[in-house]
Amino acid sequence: MNVECKSKSDRIAPVGRIPHNVSYGCQGTYLSERLEESFMRSLYAFVILLFLAALAHAHPAGAQAFEGRYFSGEGDAEYLQLLDTAARLFHPDPEYQNISMLYTPVWNGFVEGPTWGAWWIQNSYGPTYCSLPFFVEPYTTFVQNAQDLWFSHIGDGKTVGEKGWVGPDGCLCDAAAPTLVYYKQGDGRIDIHDWGMEFTAAGVVMQSELLLISRDPDAIRHYLPLLERSANFIETRRDPSNNLFLAGAAGNLLAPSYAGWHKPDGTYDKAYLTGLSVTYIAALDRLIELEKLAGNTDKAALYTERRELAKQGLPLLTTEEGYFIKSMDPDGTKHGVYGSEKHGYFDAVCNHDAIAFRVADDAQARRIYEKIASLPGLRPHGVIITNYPGLDDTYANTEEWLWSFGTWVNGGHWTTCEARMVLGYYRLGQYDDARRSMEHILGFARQFRMDNPLVEFGAQPYQPKEPINCVYDNWGTPAAMIRGLFEYLYRADALTLLPHIPAGITRLEQRFPIRFGTKRLFLSTHGNGPVTAVRVNNEPWEWFDGESITLPYDRVPQLAVIQIALGGAALPEQAMNVEEQQEPFPEAGDSFWDISSFIAATTETSSGCSGEEGGKQTHLPVLQVPFAQLGMFYNRLAEAGLASCYEARHARLACAYMNAIHTRAKMKSEDKINMLPEVSQYAADRSYVETAVKLADGLVQTVTAYEGSGDPHKEKVFAIWKNVGKS
Repeated sequence: MNVECKSKSDRIAPVGRIPHNVSYGCQGTYLSERLEESFMRSLYAFVILLFLAALAHAHPAGAQAFEGRYFSGEGDAEYLQLLDTAARLFHPDPEYQNISMLYTPVWNGFVEGPTWGAWWIQNSYGPTYCSLPFFVEPYTTFVQNAQDLWFSHIGDGKTVGEKGWVGPDGCLCDAAAPTLVYYKQGDGRIDIHDWGMEFTAAGVVMQSELLLISRDPDAIRHYLPLLERSANFIETRRDPSNNLFLAGAAGNLLAPSYAGWHKPDGTYDKAYLTGLSVTYIAALDRLIELEKLAGNTDKAALYTERRELAKQGLPLLTTEEGYFIKSMDPDGTKHGVYGSEKHGYFDAVCNHDAIAFRVADDAQARRIYEKIASLPGLRPHGVIITNYPGLDDTYANTEEWLWSFGTWVNGGHWTTCEARMVLGYYRLGQYDDARRSMEHILGFARQFRMDNPLVEFGAQPYQPKEPINCVYDNWGTPAAMIRGLFEYLYRADALTLLPHIPAGITRLEQRFPIRFGTKRLFLSTHGNGPVTAVRVNNEPWEWFDGESITLPYDRVPQLAVIQIALGGAALPEQAMNVEEQQEPFPEAGDSFWDISSFIAATTETSSGCSGEEGGKQTHLPVLQVPFAQLGMFYNRLAEAGLASCYEARHARLACAYMNAIHTRAKMKSEDKINMLPEVSQYAADRSYVETAVKLADGLVQTVTAYEGSGDPHKEKVFAIWKNVGKS
């Protein structure tokens, strides 16, 4: 890999000996001068040795300094650059696809992808969970609006969804859009499918995590009763005799890879699903903290009891080697015992999730990883597949392409799952595994082929005939690369940081904030090893031990610059500069807003490039307002002290595409960008303008709806918008 870095002081300029004028006229003088010369040589050598020692301490052997936009540091510059690139995928970037390309104005939020017009729980689980600590506006609004599709359609025992399904009370779904909801997995033999059991548990994890991070009392009051209904729904499947949970076909998270219990009479029924126990325990961990935050001590105690009972059932689903099986039939037949004559595969999903969400303790997590590492077939391309070898217990014909081993839910790769695997790598210090994962996904990002699932065991996109691919799952790995560094355990009263810094990195600065309620945290580490000292805003911090730093909410400043010393390293006297000043956009009429040539290049007729038959000219979505108006809107909001509000951040994101477009055009002209095949290049360039237009139009729809709302903030924002429009 080519690594671009700026070395502060890799080399030492040669230090010469000061010349002496030696007189040979007197032996004593000569001897004296020789002694003086010898002394000076020794002195110079000593000084040089001191200098070299100091330099070695600052820059260990092989260390390089890296200065990126989102990460900087010293040591393993290649790894630091991977981290910086991971962060770039969350901002308009001239070179890479970024997550805002998955925005839809239809519900003012994220969508699974251009060819997938809904919002799935199983697909968003990894990327959303890993992104939430560093998601700021407008992404926090985008992800909440997307998840609202699930909770607005929550099962109530009466509402009819797709296929005529009526979800039980508290049941979430496979996928939803504003006017549709699938309460079961919608592909495969839907006639025998169970409700979205593990979907529901994963939805509770994501929404609870979002609320624990935001600590918004109004949002907690709104969503907590819905989350409680979902938890109660899962409880209906607990078997009190063993504290395991029953689920039927496709009741698992990566559905429909699980068929349940294939009974001797040929029918299918419910079995004890490990993933449901694991994901439900992770959900209860967070629901308990939410209840504490809301002051509901009785409910916190209730869910604590349920969690402990669920944990008591896990040994029944654990092999002698320490890893989890996939499921167990009521007659005791186990599925997922590697090497067994029947059902002798290893199920990756429930196992890496148990590590990522700390359902498995440290000892068991290590044993699970050891099993994963012992099976090269699980990661033939550096990213994990769902199972190895192929499944022999699906209800489908595995000789068919979609169901064949290595393609879809039978040994295919899903980056939403990879996200949780990468969290596991960080927890266990397996940083090279995380590196390989990120490098593999970047190969698709460079080609604008961020597709999911990845077929051929993770080697190829699922939809290769599309000119480009863009699917939300793919942001799981870059998000996990970032979250994994400090893990972030949010609790009712505190946030716990667990530093997992790759051994080759001796200094790391994370130049963007982590959210904790209304507070913003900027993190840096120095050295490597156990935590030995912590400073917050240059003041000593006492709440830490060798593995963790605890940040009680009521003691953390609104803006906290957190310096963490590892392995006895000295902390610099001056913390990193974290000023978040956003420059205003140019006023209307500035050349910054002129992207007409770029737009023309993405709409001109070109054989095979238009995306329509016969090379017809295609047109971009209609832009309701000029981009310059959005720029002025942002400037006026900032002048009113509202630069951090959702509407300002949304406007800024849309306008940031102007800069990305200008830079991309310049890089192309200078041959500094990875050029794609003609059809793909056309589609990739076009995606920048299409995204900017969608972001702009979505904001216009949102803000114009504020008129007459009666909400003081919305009324103020609308007044500013109206005045900008007049000018």
